[in-house]
Amino acid sequence: MKRRTLISGAAAVTAAGAMIIAATTVAQAEETGNEALAAAIDAILQDPKVTDSQASIIVKDAATGEVVYDHHGNQRAIPASNNKLSTVAGALEVLGEDFTFTTDVVADAPVDGTVSGDLYLRGSGDPSMLAVDYRSLADQLAEAGVTTVDGDLVADDTAFDAARHGDVWSWSDVMSSAGAEISALTIGSGDDHLAGTVRVYVRPGATAGSPAVIETVPATDYVTVESTATTGTATNVQFSRDEHANTIRVSGTVAAGSSGTYGTRAVIDPTGLAADVFADALDAAGIELLGDVRLHEETPQGGEALASHSSATLADLTDDLMKPSNNSYAEALFKAAGLEQTGLGTFASGKAAIYSGIEEYGVNTGPIRQVDGSGMSRWDELTPDMLTDLLIGSQDAPWFDTYHDSLPVACVDGTLLSRMCGTEAAGNVRAKTGSLTSVSALSGFVTDADGRELVFSVMFNDFLTSNIKGLEDQIAVVLASYSVDATESEFASFAAEAEEIAEPAEELPADWECSWYEPSIC
Repeated sequence: MKRRTLISGAAAVTAAGAMIIAATTVAQAEETGNEALAAAIDAILQDPKVTDSQASIIVKDAATGEVVYDHHGNQRAIPASNNKLSTVAGALEVLGEDFTFTTDVVADAPVDGTVSGDLYLRGSGDPSMLAVDYRSLADQLAEAGVTTVDGDLVADDTAFDAARHGDVWSWSDVMSSAGAEISALTIGSGDDHLAGTVRVYVRPGATAGSPAVIETVPATDYVTVESTATTGTATNVQFSRDEHANTIRVSGTVAAGSSGTYGTRAVIDPTGLAADVFADALDAAGIELLGDVRLHEETPQGGEALASHSSATLADLTDDLMKPSNNSYAEALFKAAGLEQTGLGTFASGKAAIYSGIEEYGVNTGPIRQVDGSGMSRWDELTPDMLTDLLIGSQDAPWFDTYHDSLPVACVDGTLLSRMCGTEAAGNVRAKTGSLTSVSALSGFVTDADGRELVFSVMFNDFLTSNIKGLEDQIAVVLASYSVDATESEFASFAAEAEEIAEPAEELPADWECSWYEPSIC
């Protein structure tokens, strides 16, 4: 017979009380606030995706600078496009929000409609120039009565040096729009202002099997397009550019009845592309160029500006730079800042100018290295501590609103358009993304559940998985959900929710920013 143990009523009450006390003790022992937040982020970092990788993370109170969380925050890492945070801040400080680039057409005053001698097209680095802007310059000349140029067209790109790429840019990138050559006289291929590129549109022919219809923007003979693409039942088109020539090869099929597709490729020497487009614009405006086209020569003193174009202000350009992560804009501003301070548009002068600009706001540039404006170089090394110091210090800058508003917003725009939707971070997190092979970063601002503004910087290096951005999103969601009274288990639930719904809507490879893919997958 099974023996049963009987407990008296008093004993039962005592046992139940002990259980309640024990449970209460456990609950009271559970961490809250910063300690609970740290436990939640530490748990995220246990993900196998970051095994044997480098993770550098810091979170600070935006008002006081108090460190809320620190995981190797002083450890240098390759920042990728987080480099643009310092480039833009330094440029705004050195150049000012009202700065504009100018592109001028200079020559001796025309006599009876004829420019006697050479006509100079002088750039100052404007990365936003399009074919329509060069047509406007030609139209201005025609309106001034110019009908003939009896000399050469000379393209002056000497405001910047001849270094077309930053140190240690990947050879595989320099034929794409992300790694386009830098020139003080350049031209873009669309409204996204990818300077130094040509966009090739591929549209279906009239019947199945017929050759695809090819068009370039800008329209130009500077680039040769060799196409074997045909009209088929599906769109699967490949684009490649010759390593040493401006020849773009197009192959594959484009679906019949579709609107087609496109590919954008960098050109060798964008100064020549700009000059070619302007020469065509002169012809379209009824201006006869009797001479040839020469490149890379400085405009002589004493000439008259017969036509001029000004870019949008730096305040406006900043938005177009940061939200889609435009490399061409970043490099132009980097060298333009150096030109402003020293008269030399070089990477070295740009670095010095950007450093001087951000040092005004409490940033210690001693422990970092920045060699370009965009972050394409693997020689760039920043720290989360430095970036969060910059974000905090920039709040005192006269240009802060422009800077802050230019950052992508989670689930709203830019390179964060498809990220963190359905979470507390959506519409809340403002942050700059960063992407290279085995490099991913996210740094910016977030308001927590208590209404406190935080700054944060997350940098992952040396991972082998194709996509690690979901971990950045989890951390950002946990920060957005932060409350001083939240417990460790509550933070764990925030992280779990983020893991389920904060992943990008589409798989986003970590190699590039999502806006660099065609079509964009942001």
